[in-house]
Amino acid sequence: MGQGPIGTTLTNARLLTPHGVRTGWLRAEDGRITALGTGEAPTGEAPERDLGGKWVLPGCVDIHIHGGAGAAFTDADPERALEIVRFNREHGVTTVVGGLVAASPRDTLDQIAALAEVADAGELAGIYLEGPYIAASKCGAHDPALLREPDLAEFAAMLKAGRGHIRMITVAPELPGALELIRAAAAEGVVAAVGHTEATYDQTRAAFDAGATVATHIYNQMRPLHHREPGPIAAALNDERVTVELINDGVHVHPGAAAMAFAAAGAERVALVTDAMAATGLGDGEYTLGRLRVRVVDGQARIPETGQIASSTIVLPDAVRRAVHTVGVRLETAAHAATAVPARALNLAGVGSLTAGNRADLVVLDDKLEVAAVMHRGAWIREP
Repeated sequence: MGQGPIGTTLTNARLLTPHGVRTGWLRAEDGRITALGTGEAPTGEAPERDLGGKWVLPGCVDIHIHGGAGAAFTDADPERALEIVRFNREHGVTTVVGGLVAASPRDTLDQIAALAEVADAGELAGIYLEGPYIAASKCGAHDPALLREPDLAEFAAMLKAGRGHIRMITVAPELPGALELIRAAAAEGVVAAVGHTEATYDQTRAAFDAGATVATHIYNQMRPLHHREPGPIAAALNDERVTVELINDGVHVHPGAAAMAFAAAGAERVALVTDAMAATGLGDGEYTLGRLRVRVVDGQARIPETGQIASSTIVLPDAVRRAVHTVGVRLETAAHAATAVPARALNLAGVGSLTAGNRADLVVLDDKLEVAAVMHRGAWIREP
């Protein structure tokens, strides 16, 4: 792993800034972006690296991911969690929120405690609970035997185990006690998301009124859109308060439906996520997600017994590239959806945009939008 100098100036770069594309330079010092501008960089300030016109994006921010490189956040092992974080950094994802799936109450607390240790060290941006308070009929790759109704006492125990690091929890609004749990989450600064749900349009709206602000992987494992009962999909796409997650791997969502999400919600409300599992980076084979067996064939992860899509095997820059080449959105929009939008949705400060004062987390892309280099906290993980 290449350790760069304390100060570095990147020149001849196409910078994707909050104000659009700027051809120019960026300076990183002591792990932070200290300055950026157009044209020629001021000379003599720091060692220069000419990027030859390559794209520079903020480091990607994945707020919905379960594993990678053979490890899973459900392993309840801080070292295994670090393996996932490091794997993602090498591939351009410099901010990761560790995702858990439905488990028993005891296992859930053990898993949360292990991830809190990694978050305490500053290696993980937080913890995401995808369940256990979700609908059995829309459980997807969650073990239905481990699902349960929202429980405020159990949620309080989760918060205690998480030591302030739980960032988001997915809840099905139609379950008894769901709205109370959403309100409790919002009061504790935890983002409530609506997902894995049979909720009607009105039930979903009630969840957003109670404080939910995210729709978990829009389209997937939720009541489908119908013109007389539009359900959670329309409720989320129509609500300016809501960020919609989108798994853009070419398997979970058709490009036409992905394009509709971008068109309906707009560039400020679509957050690209991977929902990636342990198989990511390893290829086809047999794996587990929680307690369930998963088979990966041609990069597609499914539960063998049902054929149900289990997770994805991509990293977030893959979703950005696919959004441009297959869905047809502009690179600025796709990159925004993988950086600033998810960071804002989970209130992650100092990441997600090329802004002076933010962490010097950068991804360099070539003309094919492949990852050419990665910087984390001002040090090169992969050198250009």
